[in-house]
Amino acid sequence: MPDALLPAISQYIPLSAKDAEVALSLFKRKTFAKGDYLLKEGEICRHLYFIESGLVRYFMNNDGSDITHFFAAENDFACNYESLLKNSPSRKNIQAIEETSVWTISQSDLSTFYKEIEHGERFGRLLMEKELLNTISRFLEHYTHSPEQRYQDFLSQFAPLQQRIPQYYIASYVGVQPPSLSRIRKRIANIS
Repeated sequence: MPDALLPAISQYIPLSAKDAEVALSLFKRKTFAKGDYLLKEGEICRHLYFIESGLVRYFMNNDGSDITHFFAAENDFACNYESLLKNSPSRKNIQAIEETSVWTISQSDLSTFYKEIEHGERFGRLLMEKELLNTISRFLEHYTHSPEQRYQDFLSQFAPLQQRIPQYYIASYVGVQPPSLSRIRKRIANIS
């Protein structure tokens, strides 16, 4: 039973008993092993995922180098909304970096969710707004913050996950090589 799914949806919209029943009928449980892809670059995103347990990273490949730009963990929704909405090939990957259990809803079932649940479309809009704000924030941080500040931003946003994320993914997120991240971490430790 998806103990966390309904409360997560309820953070966005109220759910009646009927709405909850419909939602539960539309989401299916799936497990991904460490290293499995929820979505690969070039595929069209056809699912929205709710992460019950585990951790995923969003990344793009740039001339053979992975650029990590986001992490999602328990109680987060994960999706490439650009690909899902435009029905276009994804420019990013979503990969499990530890065993990850999700509740997934297909694109067609998501349309049913929007139609049959009283505030279903509002749920979709609020998820998209959250994604848009995260994307804008990340974009601005990348161009206006130093690598050290970007690392502090990472700590601020993902502190509970920091021990679960390999250092080379954190370095990729910050936009530096792992040795540079080590130097940043030492400088911050010396200041504290």
